[in-house]
Amino acid sequence: MRLFIGISLPDRIKDTLTAMCGGVDDAHWRSRDQLHLTLRFIGEVDGAMARDIDDILYRIDAPAFPLRLRGTGFFKERKLARVLWAGVEDDAELRRLHKKIQYGLAAIGVQPERRRYHPHVTLAYLNGIDAMEAEGYAARYSEYTSPRFMVERICLFSSHLARDGAIYTKEAEYHLRRSEHALT
Repeated sequence: MRLFIGISLPDRIKDTLTAMCGGVDDAHWRSRDQLHLTLRFIGEVDGAMARDIDDILYRIDAPAFPLRLRGTGFFKERKLARVLWAGVEDDAELRRLHKKIQYGLAAIGVQPERRRYHPHVTLAYLNGIDAMEAEGYAARYSEYTSPRFMVERICLFSSHLARDGAIYTKEAEYHLRRSEHALT
């Protein structure tokens, strides 16, 4: 089973992001159902490890917190763009939650990620287009700012690769505790 941990997005934000998907040739745009904020990609695990991951996530002690998406950008490899994304307003609670997840996973033998955590919502995968085209897209939506939303739970997703792209299934949800930062 191929797993990752993420945050589901509110419908109104998914609707806006879906409307932003387009205008770049040869981009593989994510469907509305695929939009999420990844906290940690884990990869292929067996049933025993999946149960250990479930147990770790159940025991994560973190407060709910408000979050906002802001801006767009892209990841590149050499001089070719590979991923278009919507960014996340820098948030200390999100980073603390990510760190707790990393420590919990390390305790059960899941290797830490080598790359620095860069929270984002993937909008499209690119077949190595010239970075200039990706820069044009990022500039077009550079002022994008979502409404604040409360992150009240994290999710364990499985990912099944299909011909038309990955299919994500929510395997479990884990509630964060109420916070003094709750939106009213």
